[in-house]
Amino acid sequence: MTKFVKIAAVAALLVSSTFAADYTIKFSHVVSPNTPKGKAADFFAKRVKELTNGKVKVIVFPNSQLYTDKAVMKALKIGNVQMACPSFSKFTSLVPQLQLFDLPFLFKGNDGLHKVMDGKVGQKLKDLVTAKGFVALNYWDNGFKDMSSNKKPILWPKDADGQKFRIMSSKVLEAQFKAIGGNPQVLPFSEVYSALQQGVVDAAENPLSNFWTKKFYEVQTSLTLTQHGYLGYLVVMSKKFWNKLPADLKPKIIQAMNEATIYERKEAQALEDSFLKKIEGYAKKTGKLKVYTLTPEQRAAWVKALEVIYPKFYGTIGKDLIEEAKAEQK
Repeated sequence: MTKFVKIAAVAALLVSSTFAADYTIKFSHVVSPNTPKGKAADFFAKRVKELTNGKVKVIVFPNSQLYTDKAVMKALKIGNVQMACPSFSKFTSLVPQLQLFDLPFLFKGNDGLHKVMDGKVGQKLKDLVTAKGFVALNYWDNGFKDMSSNKKPILWPKDADGQKFRIMSSKVLEAQFKAIGGNPQVLPFSEVYSALQQGVVDAAENPLSNFWTKKFYEVQTSLTLTQHGYLGYLVVMSKKFWNKLPADLKPKIIQAMNEATIYERKEAQALEDSFLKKIEGYAKKTGKLKVYTLTPEQRAAWVKALEVIYPKFYGTIGKDLIEEAKAEQK
């Protein structure tokens, strides 16, 4: 499809979809419609229409049809789109406190994570984002990360010693692996498979979705379900658009978003469960991969080994925020 035809198709969709609606929300995201985030965006659009009796129309543009996650930040500011759902990493230059979610073993699984997100700490972080010119609505899940290796299974912190780990560009992740004797290497995601295959790096951390869909199981011999770090999304709205909405419609938008958040989290967990089943099936069938689950003793050792990096980020994240996140999970 040519660029002209794409633009014409988007324009036609806008014209047909805005008819009879008082307000139109263009919701841009970068994934396919059949992912948890894609499904939740469509669910949100449906609920907004129902709750507002058609006064507000949400048009979802998946697969970066309008903008990439990076470009959408500017588009939100100037009002070219009204909603987006970028990853946390797109906000950390504006709100470094969001690096809280990068801290290893801070969260006690999804239950602990969601207590923090839906509690006072989560609200404080949303307020910080809103103060930067966006309206932060809610957090959507991608998933927790697990560690894999083709050198030796990573069951105890000492097992990471000397291994070369691929990481995203992150001060937290760099400190995380250095604390356990690892050698962190920043590499683009597109190069991870070949780097593991060629021995440029030995190990990596990924959510199960990446491990399966990118076929990292082909170039790793072990996977440990560490669930040590989190990747997520923040749903935001243009403040300019939010301020234009009548007071009676705003609670309906919030209700639709809260319902969509519950839906998205369930979909994300179901998808992770399905990926784990596929990975375990591959491991059993081929014998080329072993999947490990941390024992309580092993997890406790990891927590002890990696909590030492938290003070290094008191200046950027805040000691009080970290301690409050711990307290909210008790």
